[in-house]
Amino acid sequence: MTYSPFFVHGADRPSRWLITCDHATNMVPPDINGGDLGLSREDMERHIAYDVGAYEVSKHLGEILNAPVVAANFSRLVIDPNRGEDDPTLLMKLYDGSIIPGNRDADKAERNRRLNMCYRPYHDALAQLAATPHRVIVSMHSFTRQLRGRDPRPWHIGVLHTPDERFSHPLINRLNTEGDLCVGVNEPYTGVLPGDAIDTHCTAYDRPNVLIELRNDLIADHEGQSAWAGRLATILQGALADSGL
Repeated sequence: MTYSPFFVHGADRPSRWLITCDHATNMVPPDINGGDLGLSREDMERHIAYDVGAYEVSKHLGEILNAPVVAANFSRLVIDPNRGEDDPTLLMKLYDGSIIPGNRDADKAERNRRLNMCYRPYHDALAQLAATPHRVIVSMHSFTRQLRGRDPRPWHIGVLHTPDERFSHPLINRLNTEGDLCVGVNEPYTGVLPGDAIDTHCTAYDRPNVLIELRNDLIADHEGQSAWAGRLATILQGALADSGL
């Protein structure tokens, strides 16, 4: 089977929404270090390699909202599609206490090869789908409940946003009215990262957007993924109506 660096589901779906998933899989393409970065299976199943559960939530959400979904089909450890090309964390050699053997000797030429093989084709596909008029872009991610040596994180969901709060503000309000959620605002990460996917495809074009982080233990199985997709679909549609966009 020919390797593809991205997946697109429902490219012709007509809604305004576009669902993106930058860290959908832990795939290491066969042309990169023989398809193996030298990490254990346990490490490749951790958050360091991909956003556990986020891809399945994205697909379910796209079906419910009748929206296209675009997802990267390579591990963030191969090269991180949610970083700018000049970001020093684009190609990691150490992540959350794990050394990445297959990246140890990756030089500028190897970095550029991975950009051409994986990163740029994904961003080209995302750009094409994002260019539809009146797009509202939802970038789906997940976070681990606890990093090694750190305190547990209290949030069920995080909303990451740039200074453009046209959509994120009503979404946060909707989430807070749910009553049973601990909602992080620009937690567990900042929503401002120059050169990341939101900056490249949304901020630069004044497109309404939000980046959602779901705690990955809540979406580790089909039941959780389906439930969260259904819940988010209702909340997102309500927030869009509230926004007047």
